[in-house]
Amino acid sequence: MNIVELKAKIQEIQKTVVDSYVWKSIFRHGYKDIPRNRVLMTASNVFLHLHPSKMRRHGIKVSYTWCAGGLTFLFFLILTVTGVILMFYYRPVAEYAYVDMKYLQFDVPFGMMMRNMHRWAAHGMVILVMLHMFRVFLTGSYKPPREFNWVIGVLLLVITFLLSFTGYLLPWDQLAIWAVTVGTNMARATPLMGHEGPLAEQVRQLTGLITPRYDARSLLTAGTVVGAPTLMRFYVLHCIFIPIVASILMIVHFWRVRKDGGISGPL
Repeated sequence: MNIVELKAKIQEIQKTVVDSYVWKSIFRHGYKDIPRNRVLMTASNVFLHLHPSKMRRHGIKVSYTWCAGGLTFLFFLILTVTGVILMFYYRPVAEYAYVDMKYLQFDVPFGMMMRNMHRWAAHGMVILVMLHMFRVFLTGSYKPPREFNWVIGVLLLVITFLLSFTGYLLPWDQLAIWAVTVGTNMARATPLMGHEGPLAEQVRQLTGLITPRYDARSLLTAGTVVGAPTLMRFYVLHCIFIPIVASILMIVHFWRVRKDGGISGPL
């Protein structure tokens, strides 16, 4: 078989694959470039369907959107992938957490890179989610009919802070322990739920529950001090509970962006 026959055979195989039902069920193509077909191509593809069929011209300019929302989601994906890899080498137990962190950092191949990717992606996500909300505020994208999505965005901002806060304790070094001690101490002043907060005395008289042992701070620390139970609680919150809540809120957030006409100012 010569070169010409080989090329012809390859082209024939390619045409057979491209014309197959399986290929066309995955990749939609062949539409003429007219407005109706552009909408059909978007609506009939599961990935393209995530985006609105039409967008305002200024809504796709980097100078307008800063790409902050998309980059925040990208960093969340990086955190998810690197976090799962780190879980293979980490035990959330007070006796082993710090040793595992050092083992991962200095002995595991590419461990330092994975840990640093996770750390800097976390910092980047916090910065970008704040920039994203700042851009939304500047462009008035929180106004009707997008006020519901603004509330979802505020919840995602809080969730991002909680992810960063709970992950800070996992290295289990002195910096992490005392930083979380200071942070959880602030929960004592939570209204109604903190034993030093506003209206705590009235709630204590009615229920007898808001005490130094049973209040918002003890809910976080699983006790009266930051100890081994706190590490396990923060690990579960950081790796399971909060990411699930964040994923659900992001799904709702993206869906509302699409239903409200895309990334742009108020209608």
